Amino acid sequence: MEEIQVTPFIPMTLLSLVLLWYITRIFLKSSSNKKQPPSPPKLPIIGNLHQLGSSLPHRGLHSLSQKHGPLMLLHFGSVPVLVVSSAEFAREIMVTHDTTFANRPRFKAMMKMVYGCRDVSLSSYGEYWRRLRSIVVLQLLSNKRVQSYRVIREEEAALVVKKVREASGNHTAVDLSAMFESFSNDVIGRSAFGGKLSDSENGRKFLKAMADLMELLGVIDIGDFIPWLAWIGRVNGFDRRLDDTAKKIDLVLESVIQERMQEENGQHFVDILLDIYNDKTADASIDRDSLKAIILDVFVGGTDTVSTTMEWTMSELLRHPTVMEKLQHEVRGIVKQNQEIVTDDDLQKMHYLKAVIKEAMRLHPPLPLLVPRLASKDVQVKGFDISAGTIVMINAWAIGRDLVSWEKPETFMPERFLNSSIDFKGLDFELIPFGGGRRGCPGITLASAGMELLLADLVRKFDWKLAKGVEPKDLDMSESPGLTVHRAVPLLALASPAT
Repeated sequence: MEEIQVTPFIPMTLLSLVLLWYITRIFLKSSSNKKQPPSPPKLPIIGNLHQLGSSLPHRGLHSLSQKHGPLMLLHFGSVPVLVVSSAEFAREIMVTHDTTFANRPRFKAMMKMVYGCRDVSLSSYGEYWRRLRSIVVLQLLSNKRVQSYRVIREEEAALVVKKVREASGNHTAVDLSAMFESFSNDVIGRSAFGGKLSDSENGRKFLKAMADLMELLGVIDIGDFIPWLAWIGRVNGFDRRLDDTAKKIDLVLESVIQERMQEENGQHFVDILLDIYNDKTADASIDRDSLKAIILDVFVGGTDTVSTTMEWTMSELLRHPTVMEKLQHEVRGIVKQNQEIVTDDDLQKMHYLKAVIKEAMRLHPPLPLLVPRLASKDVQVKGFDISAGTIVMINAWAIGRDLVSWEKPETFMPERFLNSSIDFKGLDFELIPFGGGRRGCPGITLASAGMELLLADLVRKFDWKLAKGVEPKDLDMSESPGLTVHRAVPLLALASPAT
């Protein structure tokens, strides 16, 4: 019988197949061992983009999180997006793994309109960001600097009171939405630029461009998540609007810089930044685009977020007359009857005023979705595996309605803060309208100072009711889309001098 010859090729092939099978098993096993956060089913190509629902993504994401949990993984196109909807997981992102999630994604609108993300809010985490944040915290928004602009806040608040008094004498309604916007724009305009932007045609163009910027930054552009569909932005006019808005903003900022360069020893935000810009020997020197980007940061942080917070606070007060009466009783009891100006000492004693503002920001955070973060490496969050490159969206609006943190979360109840240490300064993650961790907003002191002063003045000097016979329970509280969420319809109210 002829002996069968076995060539060396056959056992080598078998061995290779066995090794391949074994390696594949190990890989599949390690992949299956990865525990990802709960995730709703996704569609091909677009992923979960269709599930955002309306033009108010914070509401759509909140609805999804109620079904899938406070840590939820979505896919916008092929990009993984982690949605955080509870204080517990917000603390994990902002404290436990803060450096891992300290970076920012680069979206087209941000890159186009904020000088390639060279500002404090959007720049990449690293030495450049640390240098800019140091400038903002120590030189622009320190307590001493914020106090130095108190006269500006007092003068602008007095002008608002004067307009309200004139309207009350004519028995005409006050557009509080417009007044709050004008107040915050003028306070920051004078503090940053040395004059009111509303007083010049150039300034009015800037204010219009800034309103467009806030709207455009709130748009979810499909090209950011599905690059081969980026052409849609060119077809629907989105790209053109970005370019036009960026050019308008840059023209005004450039003219302001040129104007302030002619001044000597100015103490406004732009003057301080110009001193740093001109000092090329300093370690903290900045270039011109960085200078403009920081100005944008200060303006956005001190205007839109302030005006929308005051707008929603007065809306809730008008909806809840008993809360309004309690607040008026506190303010009028602290400030002497013949006293013209509400002092800082007075404001420190107004615990119910602070509670009212906190409660308004819990229900209506000015940025419902905080500025997104980006995972710089693979990380585990409470046992869930998060991949590098995952975008993190923290839904402050949903956190303010979380039953785990809040009793009767849909009820406006400032009393909940009277015996509570919870504050909005970024250390209590149940209430994070300004974010938290190292990427939290540095302008909290500036924002609070203007809000408290004007609101105290308005409830001290006037009694209020809704215009056109609208009952408190019928007040329209619908929201408008954008990065910051304002009322969809202006807040109109009738004022009468306090008796």
